[in-house]
Amino acid sequence: MSAPRPGVLITRRLFPEVLQRLGEHFQLRDNPDDVVWSPAELIERLQGQWGVLATQGDRIDASVLAACPDLRVVANMAVGYNNLDLDALARHGVQASNTPDVLTESTADFGLALLLATARRITEGERYLRAGRWHKWAADMLLGAEVHHSTLGILGMGRIGQAIARRAAHGFSMQVIYHNRSPLDAATERACAARYVSKAELLRQADHLLLVLPYTPANHHIVGAAELAQMKPSATLVNLARGGIVDELALAQALQSGQIAAAGLDVFEGEPQVRPELLALSNVVLTPHIASATRGTRLGMALLAADNLIAHHQRGQLLTPIKASPSPSL
Repeated sequence: MSAPRPGVLITRRLFPEVLQRLGEHFQLRDNPDDVVWSPAELIERLQGQWGVLATQGDRIDASVLAACPDLRVVANMAVGYNNLDLDALARHGVQASNTPDVLTESTADFGLALLLATARRITEGERYLRAGRWHKWAADMLLGAEVHHSTLGILGMGRIGQAIARRAAHGFSMQVIYHNRSPLDAATERACAARYVSKAELLRQADHLLLVLPYTPANHHIVGAAELAQMKPSATLVNLARGGIVDELALAQALQSGQIAAAGLDVFEGEPQVRPELLALSNVVLTPHIASATRGTRLGMALLAADNLIAHHQRGQLLTPIKASPSPSL
């Protein structure tokens, strides 16, 4: 008689292909109604589960792990993992994986799209038209900022930052500068056509500042009032990475006062809630954390998370284990 298959909890609604693949190996408990569970509800559903396929909104911390002693593996369907308490996972002997590489190219595409929408006032223009305000052409109507041949500053130069740099330099003839915890090797810099600068120089020189660094305690509000004050009044800021990297109240004040020209935000500190100060501004483009939202990419992320669970069950090893560093790159 075969041993019972281990249980796996899937915290959010996923694709049928993923359920089918996991169902061949595990007893599944899923969430077809896509309900966002409270911490207590998550703990209740994790009882007796060997593994969990989690998303970035699922906080797996010491309190969850203490209440769920059977849990052995967390497969996080994201490249970032600030929702996981890695120290607590290690103490409880629980292994964790993430989904690097799968979302790099689609997220880089979106980064350029958000930059263009912000610089060229695309969403503002659409609202202007839909409101019936467009009555004539005017030479000075909704003037935006140049993107081609401008200077792009990238804060955080991991996989996604490098992919954006290549698109910007080779597709838009932008001058690319970047700041990272350490410079890239010379060959990678040449491929990205990017130049390493200090953070202060990055802020001063960038016509468009794009944030692609992960959230860590050290990166909390790494762009705040002091940093915004160093930027050009004509500059734009795009946050593609995680909420909490930017002091959103300071950003709203900078946008309202004209200290910087515009911002594009795909991530927010309290998401899905967004600060009313940002919602009230016309010079900010707001999107609901959709940088990786193509079917191919999201399916690929979910399948990689599933394959991590299967690999650990069959061979005791994860395909893409999380390897924490002082300042990981996206």
